[in-house]
Amino acid sequence: MQQWIFLSIAIISEVIATSCLKASEGFTRFWPSVVVVIGYLLAFYLLSLTLKTIPVGIAYAIWSGVGIVLIAIVGWLFLGQKLDVPAIIGLAFIITGVMVINIFSQTTAH
Repeated sequence: MQQWIFLSIAIISEVIATSCLKASEGFTRFWPSVVVVIGYLLAFYLLSLTLKTIPVGIAYAIWSGVGIVLIAIVGWLFLGQKLDVPAIIGLAFIITGVMVINIFSQTTAH
């Protein structure tokens, strides 16, 4: 169970760091840049802990899929980015893929 908590926090940290990249303006603004660096450091550290028990391919698929969906939502809610129907359908496929891995795959550590 602990590995899933680590992976969840790693994903959230990565999403926060990625969300602050634009605000860092190419690392020319101090505080957004600090958030980016700390967020990515925490994310990769926690991902490394996750990989002790979850296979790398599965962990990375979940990390990537959930991260993509969360970043798209953050962009839509806070950064004024638009999500058209094809984008929403694509995100739904990503969510479905992550669910299939978690529910049906025998390679995940439960």
